[in-house]
Amino acid sequence: MQSTQAPSDGHAEVRIVAASPEAARRVAEALRLCFAATEQRSYPAGTDGGTRLDLTVDTARAAGPERSWLESSRSAEDSRPRI
Repeated sequence: MQSTQAPSDGHAEVRIVAASPEAARRVAEALRLCFAATEQRSYPAGTDGGTRLDLTVDTARAAGPERSWLESSRSAEDSRPRI
């Protein structure tokens, strides 16, 4: 059931529907470069295997400082201290 309540002032609800989870995630990451956003919520998008992501963006507040391409390309494992 979809909510008919509008988001609070300065916020927008965004729904991304894509054929794969990776494609949906990339679009969400692009939005996060421009706007502060909540954690995404992921759902199946129908019987043909698509993915739906829902997130809320704060249109009144810019995203944090842009990370360099090097920082953004590192995986979580790469950033852990080596023992």
